[in-house]
Amino acid sequence: MTLSIRSASAADLPLIADLIRALADYEKLLHEVRFDEATLRAKLFGPRPYAEVVIGEIDGAAQGFALFFHNFSTFEGKPGIYLEDLFVRPEARGSGLGKALLSHLAALAVERDCARLEWSVLDWNEPAIGFYRSLGARAMDEWTVMRVDGPALQQLGAAAR
Repeated sequence: MTLSIRSASAADLPLIADLIRALADYEKLLHEVRFDEATLRAKLFGPRPYAEVVIGEIDGAAQGFALFFHNFSTFEGKPGIYLEDLFVRPEARGSGLGKALLSHLAALAVERDCARLEWSVLDWNEPAIGFYRSLGARAMDEWTVMRVDGPALQQLGAAAR
């Protein structure tokens, strides 16, 4: 069995869309997937890419992906990598592909002089939490993720005008 990680290209967009939907289905959030592929293509592969994607393959067949982008730590004075999505197809779990994807991102973080690699995980996803802890990740329990979206985002943005 050969594991490989490669950077995605615009030609991978249907695959990326399929993997995003598969992840959402696993997380019981498929009803929240709203992207259209044209917008996703523009945001990932247009003149100003907002995120990067790597594809994980087993024996040349795509079995997973990681979508990530840079954030910035003011305390460290350095960028970081934020992993938005990591997914390995159920039939490929246990192959080492998830670890290979995370190791690839950690190597990128080191290469790019980043202070950290971080991500969020659903509280109920005990298998993932255990896996991440086995790699040396620690929970940031003292932090609460906050979000403004939809009409609240529109309203808050309108307050700036």
